[in-house]
Amino acid sequence: MAAKKPYFSFQWHITDECDQRCKHCYIFSADNCKKLESMDWKQMQDTFYNCLDFCEMYGRTPYFYITGGDPILHPDFWRLLELLHESDIKFTILGNPFHLNEQVCRELKRYGCEKYQLSLDGLKNTHDWFRKPGSYDCTLDKIKCINRAGIRSVIMTTVSAANRMEVPGIIDEVVAAGANVFAFSRYVPSGGELDDSMTAQEYRELLTVCDKKFKEYEAEGCGTYFNKKDHLWTLYEYETGTFKIPKTAEQGMIYGGCNCGNCHLTILPSGDIFACRRVAESKVGNVFEDRIADVWITSMEAYRSYEKFSKCSRCRLLAWCRGCPAVAKGTYGAFYADDPHCWLATSPCKDELTITPTGR
Repeated sequence: MAAKKPYFSFQWHITDECDQRCKHCYIFSADNCKKLESMDWKQMQDTFYNCLDFCEMYGRTPYFYITGGDPILHPDFWRLLELLHESDIKFTILGNPFHLNEQVCRELKRYGCEKYQLSLDGLKNTHDWFRKPGSYDCTLDKIKCINRAGIRSVIMTTVSAANRMEVPGIIDEVVAAGANVFAFSRYVPSGGELDDSMTAQEYRELLTVCDKKFKEYEAEGCGTYFNKKDHLWTLYEYETGTFKIPKTAEQGMIYGGCNCGNCHLTILPSGDIFACRRVAESKVGNVFEDRIADVWITSMEAYRSYEKFSKCSRCRLLAWCRGCPAVAKGTYGAFYADDPHCWLATSPCKDELTITPTGR
């Protein structure tokens, strides 16, 4: 199956250096004493041009998500932004709030930063437990600073059993603070101390509550855009009649769902290339040793075998959903296993999934 997307996104971790040690951080999930790594300037340049070479080879438009750790802590952070600016390539920063101020945000805008993503992983006590004391207030405070610079402020929440009940309250806080975008994704079990016992029905109930809240805010003319990032939103909206399979859909095309294997990859400070940052075993190469354009064919094909999905391959929403393979891998140890939070059941009578759209 082929992707129907012209862009390609690179989630580029330029450093492991960070002001926090979040309880759900993938950098330290396997080793709390991990040596912190950073790319040097030559490695950053080589990586950048390797990415551009890939996009030229396959006719894709590059987009960079610059992150870490906290990328702003890298000594060559601003040199990298200048390189992006000179090449007229837009980008988003995924970082922490602690080093942002009016001048820094204005400089980010000057270099072409479109969005700055911060995280809120609970209301005050929960978020500061996840990250560090003072992080919650600092994050909310810096939203307006980002906005004033003309950069879109994005708030992302990682949902787990530990904070599921607080998500509606987070939405209220984010809207009140004036964030431009809000989204959430799910915690990927990685052997840490977080509770990953949220059930599929509990997750669907959360989507129902959030959908109602989103619609209420939109009806009030709220300025926050609610990005339904998690792919199970597609299943939810198919059931409720908001999403309909287009009659013009082409057989064998991928239109949405997980970007792994079709329009996304991750690069770590070590140069290691991962099909998905949230899947620890998904290393497919190294940018210092391999041409990404070659890796895309030799190693990434394994992540485009959509017929291997144990449940999604039999679902009519295969081209638009596919749940989250990273959550499946973290839960069951297999990339193509069932998403544990997909609430669809397999029919006992025939080999197809039961989907009952409502509200049509």
